[in-house]
Amino acid sequence: MGSTGTAAAAGPTEAYERRGASDATGVALLGACAAWSLITAGVHGGSPEGVLLAVLAVAAGYAGGRICGALLPVAAPCAGALAGLGLAAAAPHVALGPASPLGHAGATAALLILATGAACCAAWAARTPAARVALRLLAAGITGAAAALGSPAGFTGCALVLLCSLAAALARRRAPALSALAVATLLVTGVSLAVADRTLPGGLTAPLEGQLGRHRVLLWRDALGIAEREPAMGVGPGRYGDVSPLTADDVLSDGKPHSAPLQLASEQGVVGVALLAAVFCWLLYALWRSPRSTQVVLSAGVALTALTAVAAVGNALSMTTVTTGAGLLAGIATARPLTDEPPDGAGTVGAGATPRSP
Repeated sequence: MGSTGTAAAAGPTEAYERRGASDATGVALLGACAAWSLITAGVHGGSPEGVLLAVLAVAAGYAGGRICGALLPVAAPCAGALAGLGLAAAAPHVALGPASPLGHAGATAALLILATGAACCAAWAARTPAARVALRLLAAGITGAAAALGSPAGFTGCALVLLCSLAAALARRRAPALSALAVATLLVTGVSLAVADRTLPGGLTAPLEGQLGRHRVLLWRDALGIAEREPAMGVGPGRYGDVSPLTADDVLSDGKPHSAPLQLASEQGVVGVALLAAVFCWLLYALWRSPRSTQVVLSAGVALTALTAVAAVGNALSMTTVTTGAGLLAGIATARPLTDEPPDGAGTVGAGATPRSP
């Protein structure tokens, strides 16, 4: 009995140590992103401020989400969902499509997706059926608002998040689902790179280019060409618009290739892309180790994965509101609430979750 009691007492301590190691890994990766942007800027010139601001936004949002998620596990994501909807409604209403300008459309879609994910997290954290229904109606309302705002990417992403959140009631283990999200992210990124590299079959390339827009695809190919010329360190943060011949002839260009992986590849080389991938993998690992219910974890995971899909074909991660919102949602989904949370839909603790001590 003595050994059993000792093991039970050591369980929470080991869990805290593992979460502390996960947090330390996240700090190290974000610090590496900031340091690498300064290194590449020192070698090739450029403006690392944008990367530094994005890193700070993610870190601040994550820390704030951990605090708010612990104190207000239902109210915090609900407030975040309403704030995201308000920011999206206030943004310029342009669709993320082939005929739209390459501006804030990706940010609008990303905010709506994150808002839906936050509403779904709040619904699973609610203790009463009525509250859960109300919060799911909020998520459905955000999905409808995406359609009303003319954001097809936002509508598709929001609907996917809502449906996957509802399907999470059947989940017994979170690790397979999070692995599937990682594979989905890899596939979306791989397809975007294949489109830029002209390696997709002709029957697939033409329809995708029609959906994405010819100008966007040309920007991707331009960024890929720059990355091939400077594979190690890129041309320097924020310098894509300065060295790209395509943007030099376009007075309406904002100096970005509208793809986060390709922008990092062209401006910071393969190391920058690897660091971005490592940060996303860290977020998935933090969700796997989260003490929250599996349904909350998967709702947040699907929203963050949908965000990566939008970022792969747009400039969503260039907006501070988006990076802050992503960090906030991840922080809420990995926080340890001070009050007891409803158990998993299956009535068991999801794989990777740490049971609460009595």
